[in-house]
Amino acid sequence: MSGDTNAVQGGRRISAHAVCAAIRDDIVSGAYQPGSRLTEELLARRYGVSRVPVREALRTLESEGFVTTRRHAGACVAQPSEREAADLLDIRALLEPLGAARAAQRRTEAHLKVLRGLVRLGRERAQGGQLGELRPLGDWFHETLAQASGSPSLAALLVQLRRKTAWVYAAAPGPRPAPPEGAVRPDPAARAMESWAEHGALVDAVARGDADRARALATAHTERALSEYRLRRPIPVRTSKHSVNTASGRN
Repeated sequence: MSGDTNAVQGGRRISAHAVCAAIRDDIVSGAYQPGSRLTEELLARRYGVSRVPVREALRTLESEGFVTTRRHAGACVAQPSEREAADLLDIRALLEPLGAARAAQRRTEAHLKVLRGLVRLGRERAQGGQLGELRPLGDWFHETLAQASGSPSLAALLVQLRRKTAWVYAAAPGPRPAPPEGAVRPDPAARAMESWAEHGALVDAVARGDADRARALATAHTERALSEYRLRRPIPVRTSKHSVNTASGRN
């Protein structure tokens, strides 16, 4: 099956894209630590595929910045720098409001139906204290909002930026800062409720076709989210197990 980027598993073909998504998810979740080697043989065994789609997946992940190739070591998980983390925050702060404004102009009724359903579920889970279920709902919300922009290139970039920001800040070296003396740690449940209220207001603006309002709300939401990243990992800025044959659903 040389030259074929698909693998056969359970009587059906598994694409290199699915293998790539599986490896990427494991990198983002921390299953593979920065600097750790990614050998084709072990990855193929882990995901139950041949080495051909694994090789293709590693090339894609290298182009995305999740993987790097070292002499005498082969493919390894990339080690993000402080500058890269700062750049990602700046780029997200510019592009997410643009995506929201475009969504207000180009969204379909199908997009609105999904977005409203996700806001309802997010508020219910946050109110019920089911905080562990909010991250996938948030990912799904923002991916749908990006798709509603009507620009496949912008949507793909926004999704990749969110993944890389979460990964970079989780993987960045160095101790996490202690809170200032006397500071009160934010209540995660209260912040979750606030965040989903912001999502709801954004969907309302998108539904009305109010691009300026959608942009302003997305800017405020993004700045709050990115401020939380900076508090967890204060990086200087210039400006402001897993099987590939299972379906996956996608703050």
